[in-house]
Amino acid sequence: MASQEEIKEVRIQKLSKLEALGIEAYPVSVRKDYDLFELREKFDSLVKEEGSEEQKKQEIAIVGRVMSLRGQGGLIFADLFDGTASFQAIIKKDQNPVYIQSYQQGESVFGIQETVAHPKVEDAFTLFVDTADMGDFIEVRGSLMRTKRGEMSLLVSSWRMITKSLRALPEKWAGLQDVEERYRRRYLDVLTNEEVRKSFVLRTKLLSGVRRFFDSHGYLEVELPILQALAGGATAAVFGTHHNALDLDFNLTIAQELYLKKLVVGGFNKVYEVGRRFRNEGIDATHNPEFTMLESQEAYADAKSQRQFIQDLVQTLVKDLFGKESFEFDGQTIDTSKPFAVREYLEVIAECAGITNVREMSRDQLVAIAEKYGADIEPADEFEKIVDKIYKKAVRPKLIQPTFLINYPVEFNPFAKRREDDKTLIDRFQLVMGGLEVTNCFSELNNPVDQKARYEEQDRKKRNGDGEISPSDQDYLEAMEYGMPPNGGIGIGIDRLAMLFMNATNIKDAILFPTMKPENHTPQKKEE
Repeated sequence: MASQEEIKEVRIQKLSKLEALGIEAYPVSVRKDYDLFELREKFDSLVKEEGSEEQKKQEIAIVGRVMSLRGQGGLIFADLFDGTASFQAIIKKDQNPVYIQSYQQGESVFGIQETVAHPKVEDAFTLFVDTADMGDFIEVRGSLMRTKRGEMSLLVSSWRMITKSLRALPEKWAGLQDVEERYRRRYLDVLTNEEVRKSFVLRTKLLSGVRRFFDSHGYLEVELPILQALAGGATAAVFGTHHNALDLDFNLTIAQELYLKKLVVGGFNKVYEVGRRFRNEGIDATHNPEFTMLESQEAYADAKSQRQFIQDLVQTLVKDLFGKESFEFDGQTIDTSKPFAVREYLEVIAECAGITNVREMSRDQLVAIAEKYGADIEPADEFEKIVDKIYKKAVRPKLIQPTFLINYPVEFNPFAKRREDDKTLIDRFQLVMGGLEVTNCFSELNNPVDQKARYEEQDRKKRNGDGEISPSDQDYLEAMEYGMPPNGGIGIGIDRLAMLFMNATNIKDAILFPTMKPENHTPQKKEE
């Protein structure tokens, strides 16, 4: 089998042959009368007009990438794909097809009805055989017909090259042995694998549906800065960068929660942002350093009202995307038709991990339990991180049907309001489906005195070595001191939600271009 470099060399020779004839293989303009999906939809009505004088005068022009070529002597079948659908073109030697002369730059393509033959091409059929390959983009014109097998086709009377490809497409996806090739060269993945292509179309529809739902409930979408002098609103290590003109260090955003709450202070009662977030963390089946998050704030709302909002959102999305109230994920049917289960966080841990008194256990005891379930514990990990790692190993994988986990220990989030009936808990919930956390939501802390105390506790943890703690944000504290109304915040991991709906167990399969090491990458040694 020829290598890609050998194939490339042969194709460059074919390109040179076209150029020697004065043919522009990458023209500025093309003629396209129909998208191929539209042509398939209108095919029968267009064929009925085939015998009319008007039909005889005006040929149909289509364009697309050659996805397959089948030759039978003086007959060539070419399957074209234009991004909307596929369509068969038939090139017959005895039809005496012509090669279309390139249009002059600036000349209107769509006003030209007659085909102008290229003066230097005497045998356009042989030129096609000699220069056209799978992967090329071509423009063909001709009349519509059905083959004896009933295949919709275009009988070609003229053609021209509009993009000469220099590399061979994989004939079938199984030919790519390295699974990482799918992620590194996603453009080939979506081109040659229809199921992958459809799944990413579904992701786009998902994101449109989320925006539509928020908009329909009176939310205002806003745009917030990615470069931030102080990246706050979440517990995560940051990516840093430097602005030369200001000679200042900035961080890429890890969350937009604090900016959204400043807008609530300013009188915007319902706001949300969908955008990229950046967390300098490891890469695994559910984490990518660059990901998409929706965050929102609603004045006068609380965690309970936001739970109902999230349930309505998920149920609406499932109906819109699948036409029913359930979907398949990792071999399980996830049913969204009933009210979602509501469980106490610590009670579920007690049930699944056998821990009934986490507050009374020593760090060593918690570490022993965590390690029993296979969790890695860092020296700086304190109560909430150890308990959360136990939960992620022993509990979360068992939560398949939609479940709201509520009432987390206060240490779990410095921005969530304490429950009035138990100050050791915060009014927070997460939605878990298919063993994946999809949302993080809570009644927002709006007491600046309590917020300052929480910040001081976070600063202590940072001094003790927790590199994921963000420093205190004095600017945000000042905004709170002007008065922040009670409000509820929502965070939705769009990639996690996409994983569920795309039936993908690895986040790389839900992100078009996931973060990857460059090929043949050698890590640089850090200076001591």
